[in-house]
Amino acid sequence: MKDRLLSASFRDPSGFLFTRGEKLYRQINQTYCQDYELLFSSGLYEKLVTGKLLIPHKEANIEPGDPLTVYKIIEPDRLAFISYPYEWSFSQLKDAALATLRMQKIALSYGMSLKDASAYNFQFHQGKPILIDTLSFERYKNGQPWVAYRQFCQHFLTPLALMAMTDVRLSQLLRVYIDGVPLDLGSRLLSKRTYFGFGLLAHIHLHARAQSRYANQAVNRPQQKNREMSKQALLGLIDSLASTIKKLEWKPDGTEWGNYYDITNYTDSAFEHKKNLVSEWTKRVNPRMVWDMGANTGVFSRLAAGQGSLCISFDIDPAAVEQNYRQAKSAREKNILPLVLDLTNPSPALGWHNRERESLSQRAPADMILALAVVHHLAISNNLPLAQVADFFYDMGKWLVIEFVPKSDSQVQKLLKSRVDIFDHYTREDFEQVFQSQFVIHEIVKIHESERYLYLMARQENSP
Repeated sequence: MKDRLLSASFRDPSGFLFTRGEKLYRQINQTYCQDYELLFSSGLYEKLVTGKLLIPHKEANIEPGDPLTVYKIIEPDRLAFISYPYEWSFSQLKDAALATLRMQKIALSYGMSLKDASAYNFQFHQGKPILIDTLSFERYKNGQPWVAYRQFCQHFLTPLALMAMTDVRLSQLLRVYIDGVPLDLGSRLLSKRTYFGFGLLAHIHLHARAQSRYANQAVNRPQQKNREMSKQALLGLIDSLASTIKKLEWKPDGTEWGNYYDITNYTDSAFEHKKNLVSEWTKRVNPRMVWDMGANTGVFSRLAAGQGSLCISFDIDPAAVEQNYRQAKSAREKNILPLVLDLTNPSPALGWHNRERESLSQRAPADMILALAVVHHLAISNNLPLAQVADFFYDMGKWLVIEFVPKSDSQVQKLLKSRVDIFDHYTREDFEQVFQSQFVIHEIVKIHESERYLYLMARQENSP
């Protein structure tokens, strides 16, 4: 059986991830053996796993991926879905940042230190951020500065400051700069008032200047010896970063869909009927994973999750996703993952050779897609032909719960007020004809006290 090297793990000389069949493995190279042994003998691994900060693993007795460099093979717990920092809400990125700093303090108390602080080393598992890179720790040496300081500021502090102090949509810079937002760019984009707070001044503005100054030094100048940093000073740095991040706040209001359910045209009866249908159909199909594409604050995501499914709860609006995540965190919900996603411009493949970060379609198909009150936005607001909408959902999931909102609906009428109606083929008959070319329609129900219809469909090859 041929191994498949995961394209996101090629940069680390300590080891790499690969799959063999359906299982995920990590090879630990001989160069990391002493740090790996210290991770266990010090008790740090047990501390972090028990605290649900580090993904657990077991050692595997299999043939190595690279026999010349191997020290051990481990099998980490495999997560059902991988998300990326540019898909996270403000509070998700903030929680991952604080988890990084908390782990660094714990590691120092066990004689180790994080050697990198990449946001990509984190995933959200059972509602909380968790480190998935077992090889992130190294032995702490007295006087050693934190080698991951710059990376932490680029991956966490700078984007969080931009989201909180400038515009929350600047989180998408993480999609452009895969190794974090450059400090000089962040410094320029932040307002002058951020110079008056010690944390942002020190860790972004002055940090950016120092970085620029050292970069411009003549290449033939003798390299200066790294300044030593006492452990007490290092702990002070970690505390300063944590304090700075905790002070950053963003209030999720003022965006388009944050209060969607307050202005929807559903009657109470119609809304309850729709909820009952989604619950009933989810229970019938019993999907392991559901993608709610246009989830808003997650009302229908929670119905799917209530049936035992892991629900990835996508929405374009950062405010809606932030509210969704805060609700999930407050209620300690373990099987909902809110994420920011524009369906008309979903996450692409990124990084070296376009293979380091998977596109949304590469992470598909889900067992079931919820596409509720989104088709009219795709077809009318974004001029997408129904055939292309059907193609998209065919690629995304095996089962589909989709809502058709006719032109006579007040929400569609609002969309048409600001544009010429060129959508002659946006009819229920055309919708059914187009989708039947790729899906088998199992059930059609008119929502009570509404002109809308809800459909349960399956991709043709998955139809019973």
